[in-house]
Amino acid sequence: MVLIRNIHKSFGNLEVLKGVSLHIQKGEIVTIVGESGAGKSTLLQIIGTLDKPSTPEKYHSIIEIDHLPITQLRDKELSIFRNQNIGFIFQFHQLLPEFTALENVMLPGMIAGKPKVELHKKATELLKYLSLAHRLEHKPGALSGGEQQRVAVARALMNDPKVILADEPSGNLDSKNAEDLHQLFYKLRQEFNQTFIIVTHNTHLAEMADRSLTMKDGTVISS
Repeated sequence: MVLIRNIHKSFGNLEVLKGVSLHIQKGEIVTIVGESGAGKSTLLQIIGTLDKPSTPEKYHSIIEIDHLPITQLRDKELSIFRNQNIGFIFQFHQLLPEFTALENVMLPGMIAGKPKVELHKKATELLKYLSLAHRLEHKPGALSGGEQQRVAVARALMNDPKVILADEPSGNLDSKNAEDLHQLFYKLRQEFNQTFIIVTHNTHLAEMADRSLTMKDGTVISS
């Protein structure tokens, strides 16, 4: 599902990623752990096409998602691919405060140009599946932290992505909501064969994963 090979990333003279290679299978839940500054979030952003590796021609870098070499796509093609194939879950939810839960979930589909009636139906189904049927018309400010994160999960699922990337998804939740979110990831994998790559400092979540990769100083040192 996700193949990356010899990925480097530098910011000026600071080399953040130093030849990272990974292969993640469809339906696998993989966590990436390590100290702050190890390069975890940078790697996740590159996999998610939000950033690009440094001089891929020099290092013969490869990034493939579902066998498509995304390093060869132009910016507009990347934007379309990202919208249709990658779901994102962030620590601070990134919900638009002026939109309802339902509208926030519909956004990826609206960007993709799908019919509004279809989007309304799909977003409603997702929120009901995540036990938020009673919160459809509530704005983020009226939702608890756990509810906001479940809305963010529904938004990530809206376009049926091939892979979901999560950056500290439970880092802003209390222990009960964090555990509920972790169990939700496994439920989604079981029912939809969803693939997850999760950057986390949560030891329990890391231990639950199919594989946990440890990064240090811009490289993967163990799995």
